Amino acid sequence: MNFSQLGKIQELKGHMDTFRRNHPKFPMFLGAVAQNAVEEGTIIEINVTAPNGAHYETNLKLRAEDLEFIRALQEMGK
Repeated sequence: MNFSQLGKIQELKGHMDTFRRNHPKFPMFLGAVAQNAVEEGTIIEINVTAPNGAHYETNLKLRAEDLEFIRALQEMGK
């Protein structure tokens, strides 16, 4: 890992800390979901409403391969 990459990781950590301060309940929500609902067959729905009123929504059903990806992300966060 070079110094540029290390700097980017530190910058990302700063953004993550700010996000957690701004939205303190969201990490708790993600933790509860990770502990209780992340399993094959779980459906995740996402809705976004932009300030101009535009609405976007989608959903996905977790597969075994998705769980491997999620677990890898969880390990990175430790």
